[in-house]
Amino acid sequence: MARERLVYRCQTCGFAAPKAGTCPDCARTGTYVALVEERPALSRSERPKLAAGARPVPIGDIAVTSGERITTGIGELDRVLGGGVVPGSLVLIGGDPGIGKSTLLLQASRSLSSLTGPVLYVSGEESAAQVKLRADRLGISPSGLYFLAETDLQVIEAHAAELKPRAIVVDSIQTVFLPGLESAPGSVSQVRECAARLMLWSKGRGTATFLVGHVTKDGAIAGPRVLEHLVDTVLYFEGEQHHAYRVLRAVKNRFGSTNEIGVFEMGEQGLVEVTNPSGFFLAERPRGAAGSVIVSSLEGSRPLLLELQALVTSASFGTPRRTVLGADYNRVCLLLAVLEKRVGFPLQSQDVFVNVAGGGRVTEPAADLGVVLAAASSYLDRPVRGETVIMGEVGLAGEVRAVAGFAARLKEAAALGFTAAVVPQNNLAAGAAQPLEVQGVGSVDEAVKALLGH
Repeated sequence: MARERLVYRCQTCGFAAPKAGTCPDCARTGTYVALVEERPALSRSERPKLAAGARPVPIGDIAVTSGERITTGIGELDRVLGGGVVPGSLVLIGGDPGIGKSTLLLQASRSLSSLTGPVLYVSGEESAAQVKLRADRLGISPSGLYFLAETDLQVIEAHAAELKPRAIVVDSIQTVFLPGLESAPGSVSQVRECAARLMLWSKGRGTATFLVGHVTKDGAIAGPRVLEHLVDTVLYFEGEQHHAYRVLRAVKNRFGSTNEIGVFEMGEQGLVEVTNPSGFFLAERPRGAAGSVIVSSLEGSRPLLLELQALVTSASFGTPRRTVLGADYNRVCLLLAVLEKRVGFPLQSQDVFVNVAGGGRVTEPAADLGVVLAAASSYLDRPVRGETVIMGEVGLAGEVRAVAGFAARLKEAAALGFTAAVVPQNNLAAGAAQPLEVQGVGSVDEAVKALLGH
């Protein structure tokens, strides 16, 4: 049986087109007439054949087998991955140059090779001697870790088929290429096709594959966006240039939460896990300093205590300055406006500088009350008691709203030796026992009066 297709033909010159409009041949408009064109039906041999396992089945009849995760030996990495590496998964790690991506994967390869079997580490940027020097510095010399300096994906697949590794590390995906494509390594087509080939290899053989990805100057992973859609997990390795700490975040994870973070410290022996990030960030905080407060930030299921500093001083020029490091600039300006409007602080003539000490970063609204109280403390030159933790979201009407993860925040503060906390009134349940002394506040004005006596 023949099939029909709707086409348009110009009455003036006879030019055919898939849709009506201006004729590109005679440049006339309104001359197209709709026609129905017949096409021959496909023969029985040309029809697509249905695979036996590709038939639709009721979703309730699908059997799910939960595969065991493989621990990498690095607790912070396992936390971000959701408990370990899933066999057959494809993990993409991006980060700035020199941040420690190769070091992290080399350390993870050491543990994986000892626990699961052979691991193939493929590098397209470094020679075998360079990687060996780094491995010696890190004290890595397992018998099950194999190194290959190669950029041809077909050669890599051939070696992997012979070695049969349980995990493969490709450093980096932008250096790998397929000879059949004419474009250069790192181009959109090369990155897309190489990632797709590695995905099929990983899923077909149950091999966990780690890909290192370059980033652009804006911090996004270079190459086509489809690269992030292909992989199962996307991790970003972040850190400040002048600080030793590193933060590993998951922005996509098909096998776990995207809210967890892992904290590391870069040392002479490589990356060291920071099991107590709050103590790490608060190690050098000053005591009794005006403008310094401790806020509780929740990263996934992990509460972090950070020192938030503010400096308020008379403006030298007509327009006051607003400088923010480690927090959202627009949100800080909003909170300063609330402090001026609702409490009466004349900040329109003051320069305000806000900083999260230690190179930390605060992104959630629970730190709003800390920003407000730090600015008020600096303006009044009255310090907040050092053993007090502050948390609460601030609205434009000056109200203090409840925060999520309240119990976990208080528990972390008590474990680090804090004795008091200023919290939203709506978070306090009647008769509930708290691990430290808490004071509920319902507005910014009430919080300023309670802590600073203004």
